[in-house]
Amino acid sequence: MSQHLERLAAQGHDIDVVRVTYPDLLGTDRARDVLVEHLPSALGHGLAFCRAVYHTTPRGDTVDVPGGLDAGLPDIVVRPDLSTLAALPWEPGVAWCLGEVSDPVTGAPAPESPRGVLRKVLDAWTGHGLTPVVGPELEYFLCESDPDPASATGWRRYAEAPGNVYTAGLRGDPDRHLLRTLRQLRDLGLAVIAGNHEYSSGQFEINLNHSEALDAADRAFRFKAAVKELARKEGKLATFMAKPFNDEGGSGFHLHLSAVEPGDGRNVFDDPAAPHGLSATARHALAGLLAHAPALAALQNPTVNSYKRFGPDTLAPWLIDWGLDNRSAMIRVPPERGPAARLELRLGDASANPYLIIASTLAAALLGIVAKEEPPAPLEGYGYDTGKAPQLPATLPAALDALVADGPLTGLLGTEFTAAFLAYKRNEVQRFQQHVTDWEFGEYAYHL
Repeated sequence: MSQHLERLAAQGHDIDVVRVTYPDLLGTDRARDVLVEHLPSALGHGLAFCRAVYHTTPRGDTVDVPGGLDAGLPDIVVRPDLSTLAALPWEPGVAWCLGEVSDPVTGAPAPESPRGVLRKVLDAWTGHGLTPVVGPELEYFLCESDPDPASATGWRRYAEAPGNVYTAGLRGDPDRHLLRTLRQLRDLGLAVIAGNHEYSSGQFEINLNHSEALDAADRAFRFKAAVKELARKEGKLATFMAKPFNDEGGSGFHLHLSAVEPGDGRNVFDDPAAPHGLSATARHALAGLLAHAPALAALQNPTVNSYKRFGPDTLAPWLIDWGLDNRSAMIRVPPERGPAARLELRLGDASANPYLIIASTLAAALLGIVAKEEPPAPLEGYGYDTGKAPQLPATLPAALDALVADGPLTGLLGTEFTAAFLAYKRNEVQRFQQHVTDWEFGEYAYHL
């Protein structure tokens, strides 16, 4: 313990509180602040939380998931992982670390733990002598308070102005949100690379460097939590919701995937002599992603709102296809080869849990590698033609059904995790279907 705190002290940080954070099923950060003098107890006995934290909706209701209400709301135990300790640039005296979640009775990882699910999939990759490398790309909207009493949400897009696509500076960001955020995320050690204003007003994209999969997931999880916290600090709302506005596009969570051999670090996706410069391993991985895409949608487009992001001309994939440097395909193969050879899966949206989007991607890719599947011919030209490729599930219920039907994928992710995820998400669907929306009132109330 002392060496980690001494490391921060040597960097000029006087830490008296450690914030221990872990992801719930949604990928939302759950946490407890621990005074440094009580950290030894947290390391030894762990921090007790009610297991129902995994079964709690964003509105605070507890969903009846096996192992929760039926078991009397038992505990999970969270122990600080001090190897991930970092000083919070915006909160003097506070350091932030991830927590390892386990069952206090068995000592095994809690079955709903997203970090544990990813570790399980990574163990399978290790068994095949491969180490996956992932580079996450995330988009989000920044919103400011809307004083208009007629506002349905109380929020509006920050810095509303048309045409500020792929820009930086005051034109699309008059309050310098991006610069401040980039610098603070860099100081937090998240290995951010760059950022820019995206297509829509108030929409930004920040890229993270590639790394081994668990580290990439840890950084993407902390990235989302940090961006939201920094926005709160300034009285704004940063949302990674898939499609928060009717009149704008959505936000994506793209993953760049490759794999290396543990010994020499050689990128096994590269083969100059193979078709398209992609090795057999890369092609098999690609085929696995295509084969399991319907089930992947449940984990990578995990909300009712997610499916409103899909559609023709949205640059959000809704067909199961792949292409060479083609952004209208679900899987894009960027033009670089050699050490940079990789696949870009464009399926996921920004609401996805970083651990689960990476775990499901790796599970599908590994299944393809093991089965030695081959992909069809790449997409030619602009996509979104249902005559060229099958369609992804169009709703969350359809995606959940596809997940249930994909035994090999759920087997890799874990049956207990899958059961909990399905129960939780089906409750979300049920609650939405019983909710009367503004659209329905506007459409029907006057004339019917």
